[in-house]
Amino acid sequence: MEPTGPADRRWPRRVYGVGTEPDPRFTLANERTFLAWLRTALGLMVAAAAVKAFGTEGSQWAAAVLAVLAVGVAVEAFPRWSRNERALRLQLPLPSTPVAVVSAAGVVVAGLTILVVVLI
Repeated sequence: MEPTGPADRRWPRRVYGVGTEPDPRFTLANERTFLAWLRTALGLMVAAAAVKAFGTEGSQWAAAVLAVLAVGVAVEAFPRWSRNERALRLQLPLPSTPVAVVSAAGVVVAGLTILVVVLI
């Protein structure tokens, strides 16, 4: 099938080549969520750099946890957007993801590590 217009040239085809066009509000909300995940990843990277630069000896483990979380969140952002957009187009329930729980747990671990290092 040859592209006939701008809508047919959208990428990825796995997402845009199925189903029907959802209400733009839902697509834009999904895009805002994608950007929020990227902002979260950037914030975690900055936090990791700050802990490493200004933390006491031993806080490098907390910085490492934050850096790993940042990479994980950034890596998962696009596949999550893709799964959600595809589900919207196919009028299916949105898929669940453990990323939010894992991210929250990682931030708690990093915070506790920093707390222990500061108190010792």
